Amino acid sequence: MLQVAIVGTGGIAHAHMEAYLQLKDRCRIVALVDIIPGKARRFMEEFGLSCDTYENHEDILPRQDIDLVDVCTPPFVHAAISINALRSGKNVVCEKPMAASLEECDAVLKARDESGKLLSIIAQNRFRKPIRDLKALLDSGMAGPVRHAEIDSFWWRDHCYYDLWWRGTWEKEGGGCTLNHAVHHIDMLGWMMGLPTRVTSVLANTAHDNAEVEDLSVSVMEYPGALATVTASVVHHGEDQRLVFQCEKARLSAPYDVFCSQPMPNGFPLKVSDKAFEKKADDFLASLPPLPYEHHAGQLDDVLKALETGGQPAITGEDGRRTIELITAIYKAGATHQPVTLPLKKDDPFYTVEGIRAHVPHFYEKTASVMEQEGEMTFGSDLKRKEKA
Repeated sequence: MLQVAIVGTGGIAHAHMEAYLQLKDRCRIVALVDIIPGKARRFMEEFGLSCDTYENHEDILPRQDIDLVDVCTPPFVHAAISINALRSGKNVVCEKPMAASLEECDAVLKARDESGKLLSIIAQNRFRKPIRDLKALLDSGMAGPVRHAEIDSFWWRDHCYYDLWWRGTWEKEGGGCTLNHAVHHIDMLGWMMGLPTRVTSVLANTAHDNAEVEDLSVSVMEYPGALATVTASVVHHGEDQRLVFQCEKARLSAPYDVFCSQPMPNGFPLKVSDKAFEKKADDFLASLPPLPYEHHAGQLDDVLKALETGGQPAITGEDGRRTIELITAIYKAGATHQPVTLPLKKDDPFYTVEGIRAHVPHFYEKTASVMEQEGEMTFGSDLKRKEKA
């Protein structure tokens, strides 16, 4: 039975806790940490747990009975807590984003390597069936190479969303919708296509004058033989998120859709899709094994399996770093109004937290700071297949 400590008991910790409850035969929560007095105890009571509670994560570091530390705090302390936990001999799973800079990512990876412990960065959408299926279709090669990817990370957050104490500043949130919302879709793009060679971006704050950070960004990413467009937003009503890959032979999408154009003699397309290709894709997906768990439960199941077998998790620290590198390139391109070539080097001003803060735009000043907010969290589109008429 693996023993887990959760550091940070805010909104996202509830999703983790619900996942651990699905895996309760293999793990047990033995410690909860939150800097707000009484918050960890309220979390414990809400879920009917019996465990120790703390206000400082350093108090759990001497404990030898903790196998896994689950970091669910605001982003600005992800790196420090992960490093401390790894150095104390504990395995770590850390919520997105991995860290606030590439320098911090590299420090976390160094601590992992020196400790020999496991590190996984949360990217739970990879464990959703629509995304697993899309990745498998792309990897199968049946649609040919990608020509264009359209990544729509559309979210909607009201003005008061940025009143929470850690949101809306470069210092504590580390960025706006690009880092903390589109991180999911940017991770999926990096997983499916890797790093681009060059990034061009525009940043804006169009609706949240109580936040320093962007609430909208539009980016173009250049790959050999392909382009990707990425829109990150918290101003889109309906949150119609999607990933669309226009490949040589067909369009593949999540929510799931396939369209294979058929040509007329003059090169123009017929209005109907090639049904034979659609069936081939459907049959391929039907042959894939079922997912025993999805979302956070899927990833935490994978982490527990890695600990139980001595293997490696599906999502590693390198995966988390790649996503931060892509996001850093977006911020640099948007701040400098110049294309950015990847990979970024250690002498780049945007490699460090201090360099990022010195160069990014401050759209507005934060005007409110509340310690807690009521209400449930939403996780955006379910990306499930839309039935055709």
